[in-house]
Amino acid sequence: MSNIDVKEVLIKAQGLLKGHFCLTSGLHSDTYFQCAKLYQYPDIVEKLAKELAKKLKDIEFDTIVAPAIGAVIFGYEVAKQARKRNLFVERKDGLMQLRRGYSLEKGEKVVIVEDVITTARTIFETKEAIKEFGCEVVGVACIVDRTQGKLDNEFKIYSLLQSSPITYKPEECPLCKQNIELVKPGSRTGK
Repeated sequence: MSNIDVKEVLIKAQGLLKGHFCLTSGLHSDTYFQCAKLYQYPDIVEKLAKELAKKLKDIEFDTIVAPAIGAVIFGYEVAKQARKRNLFVERKDGLMQLRRGYSLEKGEKVVIVEDVITTARTIFETKEAIKEFGCEVVGVACIVDRTQGKLDNEFKIYSLLQSSPITYKPEECPLCKQNIELVKPGSRTGK
């Protein structure tokens, strides 16, 4: 990134945590990115969003759609910096939905903006929530990309930081076997 070291910014904002975490995906990890900590500092969020908007400058798109709750603020700021329309999807009855009277036009080009992507489950849920409108998802963007390239066949991810922290299936997690307390700081309910 040109002017900002995203990892350093996360560390200073106490948004890069070490321990034993249950990620939103259900996987376990010794590293957790709590990007919500960044939202305490609007000037930092603006700078990060400006950098991500620069990465999106060569993509033709109309609208940013962000999944609630984690990416709503960042999606808004990226849309502001890119001078694009901004919408968000949110969970109702366990499913992501475009609500509040929002709609998309057939053929409208969309970039999905997330804070952290590990398995992209939320990205796929967001894509599913908007497909009925006949729009086209032309890109995915985020602060932190933890996918390690595993989704390159699905879509290109534009990110400010690529990270490869180790993740474990719960039944194979050595941190669980060491009885290290498991913390679930994410917003998705369930396990």
